[in-house]
This record gives sequence, structure tokens and C-alpha cells, in this order.
Amino acid sequence: MPASPKTAPNLNKLLQQKNIRALIFDLDGVVTQTAKLHAAAWKKMFDEFLQNGIENGPKSQPPFSIQTDYPRYLDGISRLDGIRNFLLARNLELPPGQPEDTFEKRSVWGLANYKNELYQQLLQTQGVAIYPDTITWIKQKRAENFRTAIISASKNCLQVLQAAQIENLFDVRIDGNISQERNLKSKPEPDIFLEAARELNISPTNCAVFEDARAGVQAGKAGNFGLVVGVNRKDASEAKALLESGGGLVITQFPGSQ
Repeated sequence: MPASPKTAPNLNKLLQQKNIRALIFDLDGVVTQTAKLHAAAWKKMFDEFLQNGIENGPKSQPPFSIQTDYPRYLDGISRLDGIRNFLLARNLELPPGQPEDTFEKRSVWGLANYKNELYQQLLQTQGVAIYPDTITWIKQKRAENFRTAIISASKNCLQVLQAAQIENLFDVRIDGNISQERNLKSKPEPDIFLEAARELNISPTNCAVFEDARAGVQAGKAGNFGLVVGVNRKDASEAKALLESGGGLVITQFPGSQ
């Protein structure tokens, strides 16, 4: 079972015990409620793709599942790598294509671009909602002189932060654009977290990672961070998966919000 809100204050004690001086947060699903928008965009894109016939692969495919496919193959992972993961799981293959490809090209880039179009549409129509418990806790920790960083596989990270008016809560931002520029590997590799720690100028052993995605928790563990916290906004089964992926602690909300 995930940690209940009543046990969440143990997190503050752990930070002291482990001499944590910096906090690194994943964006989608931890700080903002945009993970659900990503999942909806992925489902619409993949369902259209699967329904329109597939060359070089099985002709009958079940629809995309937000409950199973999204956390297993896509959550917290770059667009291109996520598409490759999903196609491999379905025994499908597409050419990589070109960065300017449209959906009709039936390439990895074409699918990635269409997914981003759908996500942008959802951002425009639904806006960006934050998790108030996270924001309150971040403000408390910054007042206690903790350094903070935001990470995201998304190239829309800055846009989301600005729309939510929380850009100033983070000393460092490492997102999909920076990852591409610096050739950082996608989660579950620890590159994006290690880059955030490097820019914070604090050893990973003195940093805590906060992630809602299995791949992100795996990345935090692989980077030997001082504390890896799974943030479970879903259900008990996902809490178990986060712990099995390497989370040292799973919480349902941040301390001080109950």
C-alpha cells in the first residue's frame, strides 16, 4: 500500500537523516497535473494509428491502454523512445522518418509530432493545473534553504511552468530540449537527474528525487541518489510498482497538506 497522508511527514525526517540539501522534481504527475493530458494525447494518437491499418505488422491490435501501456512504455520517457517502446511491445516497426514528418507519413517522427499537436491542443483547452500539496511543500523547503530543480522528458516544460506561474520555484530546469542539446539519454537512464544535480552543484548523494513514473524511479536509483521518492497519485498497484522499481518511499501527497 502507498504511504498514507498521515505517514507523509516521515519524508521530512528522512531528508534530515540522509543529509539531503537539494530536491529534484519530475514535472508531469508530481508538480503539475499534466500527466493525464499526456496520457490522453498518447491514447488518441495510438488508437488512430492502430485503427488505420499497419504495414509490416499484425493487422489486429487492441487499443492503447492508459492504465497499462502508458505507465509501462511511455510515462516519463521521451516521445521518440516512448513510441519505440510501444511499437516493440506490439511487434510493430516503423521507419524513424524525419523531424518534419506528419502523422500521415507513418514514421516514428510523424507519430511523435502528431502526439505533440494533440497535447498542445489539450493544454490550450484544459489549461495547466498544479498539485497544491507539492507547491506548498516546495515553498516550505525553499524557505529552509533547500535547492530545487525541475526535470521533464517533455519539450513543453518551460511553457507549462510559465502557464502555471511556478517557474521561479526552481533553480535549475532540465527538460526535453536540453536533453536533446546535451545528448542526455532518456529514463530509465539517470542522465537527466545527474545533469540537474551537476547544475545545482550538489552531489547526487545529497539530492532527493521525486517521481511518479516507474522509469523515473528506476533512473533515480541508477543514479545513486540519496533518496528516491515515488509519488503515487493513482492506486495501490502503482505504489507497489514504484517500490519495486527502486523507490525508497512512496507517498500519496506531500507533508503539511492533510
